[in-house]
Amino acid sequence: MRPSIRDTLLKSAVTLFALSGYNAVSLRDIAKAAGANVGSITYHFGSKANLLREIYDRHTKPMNARRRELLGEARRISNPEERLMAILRAYVVPAFISSSEGDGGGAEFTRMRAVLSAEGNSDARAIIADAFDETSHAFIDAVAECVPGAPLEGLVWRSQFLLGSLYYALINPERVTRLSGGVIDGNDREAAADQIVKASYASFRSLSVEPAKVDAGSHIPEPAQGKTA
Repeated sequence: MRPSIRDTLLKSAVTLFALSGYNAVSLRDIAKAAGANVGSITYHFGSKANLLREIYDRHTKPMNARRRELLGEARRISNPEERLMAILRAYVVPAFISSSEGDGGGAEFTRMRAVLSAEGNSDARAIIADAFDETSHAFIDAVAECVPGAPLEGLVWRSQFLLGSLYYALINPERVTRLSGGVIDGNDREAAADQIVKASYASFRSLSVEPAKVDAGSHIPEPAQGKTA
C-alpha cells in the first residue's frame, strides 16, 4: 500500500534532519523531498517543531514502553549484581530491537538523534527531554540502588557514556567489522548489546564505595541470552 502523505513527510524529515540537522532544514526542503507542498506540512503538523515531536513519539514510545517493562522485571531481582546486569539490558536491548526501519527505528533515526542532541536547538532539546528524561531518571535511580554510595555525578556521566556507545554501535557498525579485520561482525546486534552491557556493568560497578569482594573464581555475571532482534 502506498504510504500516506503524512508518513512520507515524516520519513523525508528524518532523512533531512539526519543529514543536515534541524536548524538547516526548512519546511520547504521537507515538502520538496516528499513531493508535496509546504501547505501539507502546516495542515498535518502545524509547525516544524510539531513534526519533529511526532517523529520522536512514533520512534521512542514503543522503545520506552519496553524499557519500562524490562526495568520493572529487573528491579525484582534480589542479587544486586545480577539486578544491575538486568537493568542495563533493560536499557540497551530495546534500542537494538527498535533499530530496524520496519519497526520505527533504524540507523537513520539514531543518526538524527545524535545530530540533534549535539545541535542544541531549543525546540529539539525540549522534545528530546520529553521523550527520554523520565525513563532516563528511572534507569539512573535503578542503577543507584545496585551501587551503594555511588555519587550522582558518576551515575549521570556514565549513563551518558552508555548512551554514546549505543549511538555509535547503531550508527556505524561497519567500523567494528573493519577494525577487527572482519573477525567481528559489527552488525551482530546481540553481540553488540552484550558487549555494551558488560562494559557498562564494569563502569557503574566501579562507582560503589562498597565494592564486591573479588576472589579467583569471581567474574562479571553473563548477560541473559536471547535474541535482540
